[in-house]
Amino acid sequence: MSRKGQTILVTGGAGYIGAFTVLELLNADFEVVVIDNLTNAYQASDKKKPECLLRVEELTQKHVAFHSVDITNRKELTSIFQQYKFDNVIHFAALKAVGESVAKPLEYYRVNVSGTIVLLEVMREHGVYRMIYSSSATVYGLPDKLPLTEDMKTGDCTNPYGKSKFMVEEILKDLCVSDKVWSITSLRYFNPVGAHPSGNIGEDPNGIPNNLMPYIAQVAVGKREKLSVYGSDYNTPDGTGVRDYIHVIDLAVGHLQAISHQHPSGFQVYNLGTGRGYSVLEVIRAFKDASGKDIPYDIVDRRPGDIATSYADASRANAELDWHATRNIDDMCKDTWRWQQKNPDGYKNVSSPFCPDACSIKSK
Repeated sequence: MSRKGQTILVTGGAGYIGAFTVLELLNADFEVVVIDNLTNAYQASDKKKPECLLRVEELTQKHVAFHSVDITNRKELTSIFQQYKFDNVIHFAALKAVGESVAKPLEYYRVNVSGTIVLLEVMREHGVYRMIYSSSATVYGLPDKLPLTEDMKTGDCTNPYGKSKFMVEEILKDLCVSDKVWSITSLRYFNPVGAHPSGNIGEDPNGIPNNLMPYIAQVAVGKREKLSVYGSDYNTPDGTGVRDYIHVIDLAVGHLQAISHQHPSGFQVYNLGTGRGYSVLEVIRAFKDASGKDIPYDIVDRRPGDIATSYADASRANAELDWHATRNIDDMCKDTWRWQQKNPDGYKNVSSPFCPDACSIKSK
């Protein structure tokens, strides 16, 4: 089947990674339906879609169907599957802050685990058996060695967010073993950062950012006074945590490659990362070079659930998905800074003039 004839359901498609993946799907001639409960997305009261999707439509000059739906609501979800015939599901919808998950474990298990079960049940009821799952490097927990490879032990997770992703992967594995009709690919992300080169779409966290790059950007633009660096006594070259940062566009393209190379059946897993780790202080220096701004920071205590170092071996994705990360830390910082300068208050800054009411995607 050609991409032109395929309709993809994207859960959580108004989130940061979701919006970029929707953009790449539209550019590749897929038809896209997005559901999102708008927990992490801005929608103006006079608009029918979240601002990020309006901007995606403006950039692609294509339409995306949007429905405000929570994946834990079986009735709402069923109604979407009754309206459209889906060829595949890309499942992003989840709560995703490590620190918050420690404070609110029940909420994370309800949304991330129970919500996924509801989605899988509704998919089965409507004969949809293909999924690309948004997983995380946190499933590896405390690594015995680096870089992280897909065949390494998972499950020794240090926080409820990571545990929820591990639990869902186990459910997906069992499901694929139970019935060969299922084909599910789990993509284990490392640390997505960056923005679109146009500066029109990027990461827009609600409230205080939980992740390093958007916090640095808000300090650089003057929205926040200084950065807190959580821990300087890790066993790393400069004592600060080391992570594998991947440009969000490279990550989004990985989902298209996963669809193009999806196995006929079974459970497959791939790391999506660059294979290169950067410390917090290295990222601060790179952002200072990109922005020309000083980034004041304080060293504070470690956060619960954090580990010292994490970076990927992405050779399996390179070989089997024909996927490669092509953008480096300088690209990530420059694109983030362009987005932050253009949108100091995120998507609340300016509403897109491109707001089509009609959607080109046909219902069943």
